[in-house]
Parts: sequence; structure tokens; C-alpha cells
Amino acid sequence: MRKINKLFIMSVLAAATMVSCSEDSLDPTLAVNKSVETSINTEEDLQGILLGMYNRLTSTQYYGRDIIIYGDARSDNAFSNGNSGRFVTVSTMAMTETDGQATGTWTQIYEVIASANIVIGAEVTGDETTINHIKAQAYAVRALAHFDALRLYGQQHVQSGGLSALGVPYVTEFKGENLLPTRNTVGEVKALIEEDFATALSLMSQSLNDPSKQYITTHAVNGLWSRVEIYFGDYQKALTAAAAVVNSNEFSIVPAGDFVASWSIDGAVNSIFELAVNNNDNNGINGLANIYRGNTYGDIQAYDAFANIFDAGDIRGSAEMIDVDGAGNLRNIGKYPSATFDDNISIIRYEEVVLNYAEALQNTGGNGLVFLNSIATNRNALPYATASQANILLERRKELSFEGFRFDDLARSNMDIPNLDPNQAGPAYGSFNYAFPIPAVETNANSNMVQNFGYSN
Repeated sequence: MRKINKLFIMSVLAAATMVSCSEDSLDPTLAVNKSVETSINTEEDLQGILLGMYNRLTSTQYYGRDIIIYGDARSDNAFSNGNSGRFVTVSTMAMTETDGQATGTWTQIYEVIASANIVIGAEVTGDETTINHIKAQAYAVRALAHFDALRLYGQQHVQSGGLSALGVPYVTEFKGENLLPTRNTVGEVKALIEEDFATALSLMSQSLNDPSKQYITTHAVNGLWSRVEIYFGDYQKALTAAAAVVNSNEFSIVPAGDFVASWSIDGAVNSIFELAVNNNDNNGINGLANIYRGNTYGDIQAYDAFANIFDAGDIRGSAEMIDVDGAGNLRNIGKYPSATFDDNISIIRYEEVVLNYAEALQNTGGNGLVFLNSIATNRNALPYATASQANILLERRKELSFEGFRFDDLARSNMDIPNLDPNQAGPAYGSFNYAFPIPAVETNANSNMVQNFGYSN
């Protein structure tokens, strides 16, 4: 699967344009002037819409850049230096309801959800097993997209809102009856995510798992499900989902000697799901590589103190992974390294699932030390004496840095944000800006949409 193919098929079948999850956003404009319902008749048509869904995930406003940057630029890993003016309001947690990045990511997430719902709702002819496997991928992506919306815009960490706080609208129909949706509670969104993951697994055939790692597979569903349950601290469910991946014996931890090179390999041994990129079809200077470094942008800079978290000899702290630029600024060098911007975008790696498994074991009466140390020793780092929650979070910070996890790990641990930039302390846990604002374009278009606490309507 390559983005160039997805773009072509999507432009022919269903080039939907959206500005919110309200009525206007749920009404696509088709390039061939046909309704969605009459344009999707066969298995091949359905596959075309699915490829378009994957393509939307690669947008710079979603996994092509922004949602990954959000997780590190609001943490003790990195900040926006404002080199080109990007991510400053994100990094300083000073967004408003008209913020372009809050608006762009909300819009893109619900565009992905719209594509998933088209696939799920389509009635087509063809091989039933294959069609079910296609629909299962859409269910899984719908779950992931709602989770991503929730962790950005939900109120679960604002004033200790928890599961009863306002979440996001969980949209399950394309052009359904409810065109002005209200916000589900956080608990309701969690339950619907779990339901979608379960449906995905019930429809999928393991024999149809694509070996390229560029499509959702049964292993990707379980891995992503473990991510969701770790976020919510629902450890028994996290244990079950992570164990399914670990016990599959389909993946392995990349050893220290191969770690640097693994970031330039498509479908590496540790990859569970990644988004396809090539040197003809990529986000170019607007993507991850150039925002982390480069003369054009280079807005996301690591804190100097970040280098101190690594043991001597840890490959993740080596100059091949983090290093200072010509101006003396510490940079992510090793992840998304290609100067031609053609690195596939990792969505979930085996190492994350192993850390999820270790944390789930540790919190359900087991001992996650062996799994925790399986990561550390494969990075030439010192092994841990215990698998405490603090050690697990530290190893996650080392292993998953610059992949978008750190803010959520701080938030789900009820921690304050250490700093917003080198000169400004961060907010305390529970502050209003732990959640993004609901974009003004959404609240203006949807009379049922309630703005987040602390922001203007």
C-alpha cells in the first residue's frame, strides 16, 4: 500500500470535505458527482474507501505530524522554540478556541471517522470474509480516532473529571440522523472504543493479516486496545490485549545494534502498524523530520536536561539518536531520520506493547520486571531492580520519546507539567489547559456542542 494509490482511489470514490462533525461536515462532495451510497458496490470499491481512510491518517494535522508533536511539546521532553512559529501555543498550553492546530486536528480526526463509517455502513458484494476483514479495519481505526480525539479534547484530566466528565461525540454513522451530536461522557467513549475493538476482532481473519504492517491487523487491534486500557488504568483489560500480541510470537524487540537503523526500515521486526510513506508521496518539509530538525523549521527542540535520563551506553541517548545542532540545541536525530521524508510513520511498535504488558502485570498482582528489563537490556541500558510504576514510566519516557506519549503519561499519572519552555513552569494537574479547546468552528456549527471549561464559547 502506498499513499499515491490511496490518493488516486480516494479522489475518484469519496473525496469528502469536512469542517466539523456537524451536519455540513457529514455531507461529502464527490469528485464524480455521485452519492456515496451508489458509488460503493463491490469489494474493490470498499477497499478504495479504506485506502482513503488510511491516507487521511497521514495528514500533517494528524499522524503525519501534529498529534505526535502534541505529546512531546507539552512535556519535559521537548518544547517549541518558535523557529518558524509552529506549535508555540501548544507548547505553552495557551491555545484558544480559534487555534488553528486545535481546529485542524479535530477536523482531520472526524474526517477519518467519516471514512471509517462509510466503510462500516456500506453494503457491497464480494467475498464475505474479505469484506468483513476490510470493515474490521474501519472499526479499529474508528476506535483509535475517537481515542485520539478524547485524549486531546476530553475533560478527564480537567478538575479531576474522570469517566463522568465530558468527552467527545462518538459518531457511528455517516450522514446519520444525529447530525448535531452532543458530547458523550468519557466513560461512554471508553465503552464505545472497547466495543469497536471487540467488533473488529470478531470480524477479522488472522489469515488475512497483511505482512507489510501498513494495514490494521489482529495484532494491531490488540496492541492499540492495550494502549487505550493503559491510558485509563484498566489493567486487567490491558493485560489481556497486550498478552495477545506478546504471545503471538510475531514480533521482537529490536536489539541495540539495530535500533538506529530500524527507524529507516519499512516493516521492521518490531513494527505492528505503520503508515505508508514514500519518496514521491510524503509531507515533505511539513512533516516530522523537518519539524524536529532542519534549517527550514526545526521548531521542536529537546530540553538540555532530557539527555540526562539515559544511562551511559544507552543507544537511545547516543549522538545517533539525540544530538546538538550547529546552534547548540538538543535535537531528535534518530527518529524519522530521512532527508527525503520517506520514512513510514510508526503508529504502534512492539516495544510499546511490551511496556504496556509490564505495567499491566505490575498492577494486577504480577511482576513485570522481566518485560521491563527486556527493553532496557536491548538498549544497552542498566537493568532495573524493580518494576515500580516510576521505573515503568521512566522506561516509557526513554523508549517512546518523540513519538507522542509523554504528555499522556504525565496526565494519566496525575502529574503536573514540569515546564512549558525553558523559562516557564507548567500548570498543575487538573488545570483547564490539560484539554484542548473545542474549536470555534465546531461550537458555531453545532448548537449542541459544549465548550471545554476555561475557554470562551
